[in-house]
Amino acid sequence: MPAGWEIGAMADPKSILVIVVARIGDTLLATPIVRALSEQYPEARVHVAAHPKRVELLDNLPFVASTIPLDKKRSPFRGWLPRKGYDLVLVYGHDAALIKYAHRVGRRVIAFAQPKPALNDLLDDVVAVPATLMHAVEERGLLLSPLNILMQNKRLGYVVDSAEKDQAQTWLNRHLPGDGPVYGLQPSSFPTKAYRDWPLDNFLEIGRRLLLQNGQARILVLGGPDGQALADQMAASLGERVSSVAGRFGLRGSFALMSLLDLYLGVDTGPTHVAGALGVPMVGLYHCQHPGRYLQPLQHPKGVFLEHPRTAGDCSRESDMSEISVESVWHAVTKVLQHV
Repeated sequence: MPAGWEIGAMADPKSILVIVVARIGDTLLATPIVRALSEQYPEARVHVAAHPKRVELLDNLPFVASTIPLDKKRSPFRGWLPRKGYDLVLVYGHDAALIKYAHRVGRRVIAFAQPKPALNDLLDDVVAVPATLMHAVEERGLLLSPLNILMQNKRLGYVVDSAEKDQAQTWLNRHLPGDGPVYGLQPSSFPTKAYRDWPLDNFLEIGRRLLLQNGQARILVLGGPDGQALADQMAASLGERVSSVAGRFGLRGSFALMSLLDLYLGVDTGPTHVAGALGVPMVGLYHCQHPGRYLQPLQHPKGVFLEHPRTAGDCSRESDMSEISVESVWHAVTKVLQHV
């Protein structure tokens, strides 16, 4: 620990940087930590450096002073000014370039133990990687332990502004007019994690039941560009009260549409974290390689989260998500809708 950071020896930090260069879900999983820092140090400006393609996820968050587009390719060329600009830096990940960048710009740097001892020498506080699995938010919260900060609010942060919501509502009124509830189905993750996907036929069955249960219901099939073909196929199979929006909007446009949902049903992927952050009534489906108890939204009042039935010792990537039955998902869906 550097001189001046002993307990009681230095004023609270005034400028804080959190570095989280990651995918959608991992970026959002760090937002409770950013919120906790802001609450602990209300006079400080808390900045977040995130991947250029994900930095917009942090727009409008009241506890983020500013965002910085950053990746491991750009970071070696940043932070070479002689003055360290941040009193405190927290780094998520094990990229040497990011650790070195944090060391250049921060007076005190906190990160998890790095695989290379030389990188640990650049840290002022080295936090041990937990030996046992724990929820992803609580694991990230371990970087607050050197600061003696107890994280109370574990909800993920994401804010849709009024203009985005109005634009989403205008699009919905034009393409799926009506007064009935709007349901969102997220059938796919991304190609490298396709084993987390629930079978298309199962999603179609749930979609048919939802449309039959409520003659005014509308369905949006969600997803990114990689899932567009599947989403289009689903929409075509389910009929005129269904529209595929996969790959047709940017991140914020897609998530503004999600904020209008009366129900979200999805597999373990980035938009599922967003649904949790938005507080949308939801059902999440989790593969046994990535159990929901370690990833599902915390402190969510309107969610049911279904685990793959296999235990860790009996689980592999080949464990099919079809082992989560249609009936168990339908039971969860009806339970959530009863409380909407």
